[in-house]
Amino acid sequence: MMQDWMETYKWPIIGAILGFILAMLFLTIGFFKTILIVLLTIVGGFIGYFLNKTGILVKITKK
Repeated sequence: MMQDWMETYKWPIIGAILGFILAMLFLTIGFFKTILIVLLTIVGGFIGYFLNKTGILVKITKK
């Protein structure tokens, strides 16, 4: 029963947790520092996706 509930509401729960974290960051470190953290996280995610998709890191680490 709990597993069905978690599957049904997985994305709203994740969204609520992320919203809470962002709210705490806004209140503790301020708006612009929080925006900088979010932007750098997104850029890091894109870089990681690119490196994973192209296989560059696998080629480098096998040498």
